[in-house]
Amino acid sequence: MYKSLLSVGGFTLISRGAGFLRDVMLGAVLGAGLLADAFVVAQRLPNHFRAIFGEGAWNAAFVPTYSRVLETEGLPAARIFSGQIFIGLLLTQIILLALALAFTPAFIDLLAPGFRDNPEKFDLTVTLTRITFPYLLLVSLVTLQSGALNAHRLFAAAAFAPVLMNLSMMLFLGLAFSFSNAGAAASWGLTFSGVLQLALTSFAAWRAGILERFAIPEMTANVRHFLKTLGPAVIGSAGVQIALFTDTIVGSLLPTGGPSSIYYADRIYQLPVGVIGIAAGTVLLPEMSRLLAAGKRDAALHAQNRTMALSLALSAPFFVAFIMIPEFIMRGVFLRGAFTLEAADASANVLTAYGFGLVAIVLLRSAIASFQAQGDTKTPMMIALAAVAVNIALKLVLFTPLGAPGLAAATAAGAWVNLLLLVFFAIRRRAMKIDLVLWKAATCVVTASCALAIFSLLSIGPVELLALWVGRFVNETELLALGVSGAAVYAAVLLVGLRVSGVELRRKATANA
Repeated sequence: MYKSLLSVGGFTLISRGAGFLRDVMLGAVLGAGLLADAFVVAQRLPNHFRAIFGEGAWNAAFVPTYSRVLETEGLPAARIFSGQIFIGLLLTQIILLALALAFTPAFIDLLAPGFRDNPEKFDLTVTLTRITFPYLLLVSLVTLQSGALNAHRLFAAAAFAPVLMNLSMMLFLGLAFSFSNAGAAASWGLTFSGVLQLALTSFAAWRAGILERFAIPEMTANVRHFLKTLGPAVIGSAGVQIALFTDTIVGSLLPTGGPSSIYYADRIYQLPVGVIGIAAGTVLLPEMSRLLAAGKRDAALHAQNRTMALSLALSAPFFVAFIMIPEFIMRGVFLRGAFTLEAADASANVLTAYGFGLVAIVLLRSAIASFQAQGDTKTPMMIALAAVAVNIALKLVLFTPLGAPGLAAATAAGAWVNLLLLVFFAIRRRAMKIDLVLWKAATCVVTASCALAIFSLLSIGPVELLALWVGRFVNETELLALGVSGAAVYAAVLLVGLRVSGVELRRKATANA
């Protein structure tokens, strides 16, 4: 499993690296003004629905069911089952796309009501949304095929697919002179990437001999089981997305540039979330589903503990960086072209607020696997709705005094509520068992994080002097120096701590599995 996790994490890191370059291009070309605000909302709407109907509900219901069919009935039955679900997903997405294209202005009025006060921004957002929304249909099918590939422990194609999205958007941004504006170029790049991603996962599934066999959906026992788990999963995924919809709605009421500051901070924030959290959940869910289907409960819980320990160790330095040096991060990454110092500082404040929820967000997917691997989507649904209620209430309270950072702080608080409730009920139902190695690893991570925080405070002055001495690329030099030296300090303290504690995550995990 560690090999799979590193594979997914590696490809996800490549994707996030390409995404980093894409966002640097977006910041330089679009800045943080009207055009950027319109594009942020236009690309966010299909991605909200993708999280509900794609990565969220469909994966939560599909992967455990597919794994069970594969384990108990064999590959032919699994291919027929995936084909039935593929057709059902395709039909629902065509209907949703038709409604979205027909009623785009109403969607924008509902989800970004503040834009109506600026006719130019509103009309541009409607135009860009109609370009980006077909991406939802394509990427939902990609997600379904990725779930089947993951169930067969074939992670490379699914993990590499987002790289194509970033490359496509960068290509179209490079050809922005051929479009009415750079926002339109980026939007077409997003939609075209859906075609590329679907081609990639379809080819990978065909080459592996697991491509779905198209069949008219019938109410077989497997389909009924899928639909039974799908309903709660949709509600649970929708609950999380309601909180994000609230970000879009309330964010549209911010002055021009507010939605953009949230977007750019979120892009940095999503780097560890994608590379660590989503990669861990992507590998852990099919692994736990397979082990539980084979009656190996202890091995499933063991895999979960090691995955959470590794996720915690990898995410903690990002948490410290987002809290201690957010201004250096945003200036070093985005301060160029149309992206101003004011925009960088505004995004840095949002990044700090997001940072307080980073560890919780990273561990969520691993915690949810306790339930989803057993086909239980109702419990995560109820917990997600409770967390969303807290999230939305805090957004409404914090929006007026804090603005964009208040929305991010509410998201962080909601993530912690979600995680703590998941862990509480999972332990209570014996679906999770935190072992001694995880406790020791957590202690070592906290110690290393404290050392990194102290080092950050002490090193800011010398690093600023070094950057001034270098003369050129001051912001980039400061970020690079702080990042490299901080990573070295964190790694050294963590490795010493793990060695003293007798914790060796990989070898002992393999030996005990």
